[in-house]
Amino acid sequence: MNVALAAEESAGLHMLRALARGPHRLVAVLTTPAESSSAKASLWNVARDLGFETFPAKLVRTPDLAKQLRSLDVDILLNVHSLYVIHRDVLGVPKLGAFNLHPGPLPRYAGLNSVSWALFRGETNHGVTVHRMEPEIDAGAIVYQSSFPIEADDNALSLSFKCTREGIPLMLRLLEVAASQPEQIPSSPQDPAQREYFGAEVPGQGRMSWQWPATKVVNFVRACDYFPFHAPWGYPRTRFGGQELALVKARRTGLPSDASPGTVGKPADSELGVACWDEWVSVSKVRLGDKYLDAQQVLKPGDCLSD
Repeated sequence: MNVALAAEESAGLHMLRALARGPHRLVAVLTTPAESSSAKASLWNVARDLGFETFPAKLVRTPDLAKQLRSLDVDILLNVHSLYVIHRDVLGVPKLGAFNLHPGPLPRYAGLNSVSWALFRGETNHGVTVHRMEPEIDAGAIVYQSSFPIEADDNALSLSFKCTREGIPLMLRLLEVAASQPEQIPSSPQDPAQREYFGAEVPGQGRMSWQWPATKVVNFVRACDYFPFHAPWGYPRTRFGGQELALVKARRTGLPSDASPGTVGKPADSELGVACWDEWVSVSKVRLGDKYLDAQQVLKPGDCLSD
């Protein structure tokens, strides 16, 4: 089969390497061009080093790409964490269809930042979905799904890794079926009544409140924690001494608190306690300005953080 891949991020790189090892012809890779030829880990450069033809990812938004893909005789288009909405004319080119790997369980977690929303909302299970692509985002028929538990120490980065680990084998299963028995590709329509769509919005516009229960505070921190990589939501912000202070790493202690919410408590090892309305939260790493610092470098017992 002739395969076109639109992909970004670590999941896209894993998919690229799996395709490079597989039996199918990868005729086009659509991804963001590398900022420099020395960015060896970029998907663009890896694809070129492997000898594949690359196209700027933003072309998927234009109908002009349809003609190019048609000339390449594309059988199937795979989309793995691409950053752009694919034009309907492009979706119509592949003979067997276009399929997306979505890092969340559909139809409940359609749209952006599914991993972060699941953590923020306190979910205990998550999943990935392979679905047919339609002009409406994340609305096509489901082909395969996989679910797995969210552990108490999972953050956005670790949960994203789990999505990649579960999702790439589903895409490879799709290719196997498409190559041998394309009529057997599963197709289960989504229930629109169950659909939830998330855009680029961030809970509370990125601000947290120490009046929240500890569970909500820590879930917000976990949902933003891609450290040391870029966090799409940024980090939850609080105020300290007239400055913005961002929480990077925090965990629940289970210790009840009767202190005023936002009060900084005694240190334990490299962490500091901060009072929520119901219990102490242990904070180990913060960001002040553009610097990442241990909490004890910034805060001391008796300080007070405000919303």
